[in-house]
Amino acid sequence: MKPPSLTIGIEEEYQIIDPVTRELRSYITEILQEDSVLLGEIKPELHQSMVEIGTPICHTPAEARSELVRLRRLVMDLAAKKGLVIAAAGTHPFSSWMEQEITPLERYIGVKEDLQELAQSLLIFGTHVHIGIEDPDFRIDAMNVCRYFLPHVLALSTSSPFWMGRNTGLKSYRSVVFRAFPRTGIPRTMASWSDYQEFVDVMVATGSIPDASKLWWDIRPHHKFPTLEFRLCDVCTRVDEAVCVAAIFQAIIAKLWKLRRDNMTFRQYSPNLIEENKWRATRFGLDGKLIDFGHAKELPARDLIRELIDWFIGDIVDELGSRKEVEYAFKILSDGTSADRQLATFRETGDLKAVVDQLVRETAEGVP
Repeated sequence: MKPPSLTIGIEEEYQIIDPVTRELRSYITEILQEDSVLLGEIKPELHQSMVEIGTPICHTPAEARSELVRLRRLVMDLAAKKGLVIAAAGTHPFSSWMEQEITPLERYIGVKEDLQELAQSLLIFGTHVHIGIEDPDFRIDAMNVCRYFLPHVLALSTSSPFWMGRNTGLKSYRSVVFRAFPRTGIPRTMASWSDYQEFVDVMVATGSIPDASKLWWDIRPHHKFPTLEFRLCDVCTRVDEAVCVAAIFQAIIAKLWKLRRDNMTFRQYSPNLIEENKWRATRFGLDGKLIDFGHAKELPARDLIRELIDWFIGDIVDELGSRKEVEYAFKILSDGTSADRQLATFRETGDLKAVVDQLVRETAEGVP
């Protein structure tokens, strides 16, 4: 069996911010009008106050970092031409979804028509990571197994504690908002690529979806590319956080390939159990407990994340050359996530505008 390429692609969704009011600004079409040549890498999204970037195919986390830095710089420069700034967080601390304009492109008008108020309320921002897996059956096998680790990585990426001016008490309120969409969450176990394809065919034949792009699961085979796409993370505020998350996903796939090559695998767990851990990560982030299903007991989230890094993928990161990027997770475990930092700033200042200012600064960290 030929090993997977393990290529990396990262997509990030940013907030377009008015630096005076600190509110979201519906301005993506104007930003891109002058620089349409960049549309391949910098794209509009459902709301006009959102801009999406996508890296080219990368082979290492270090290469992905360079591309993220380059693209963040491009977006910041485009926004600056219009007197605007960019922030990376899963939700805006206080702007209202009811006041946002939908991007006037056929794709997004169709989403609004199909999902009505759900589409309007989807004012959330995520990080999506693609890992190259050319063999379709291994893509499905990896999806089945990787589900267990999704809450662990979500806990590392939380960046959405506020919603419409309120402290929600959750570290990833974005996860709750997105759950209102159909065909989201942890996917069921698929027996094979043909099992997955049969499901897609039935959904298309019955008019439920036009194609597999409308399966918005937390992890899915991409409908066009030979990749497994991880979709559950809040957008990472700092570049180093995004690269860390991507490096962890790449290492998990690499480890699963080694197990498969040696006729072994990691135990699969029920989506219902994994959803419980996802809720815990959504609610408490790093400060809560996750369930170790193998031992049927709850443990501090930080302990299980360290176990993932040290025990499960610790022997693979040097082969991949990604130890530095993966072990950035230890800094997150020590210092907290973007959500933790936002909450700390709000406790100190009582001012959500100060939280926005912090997000703008941290989004630009490491971007010369």
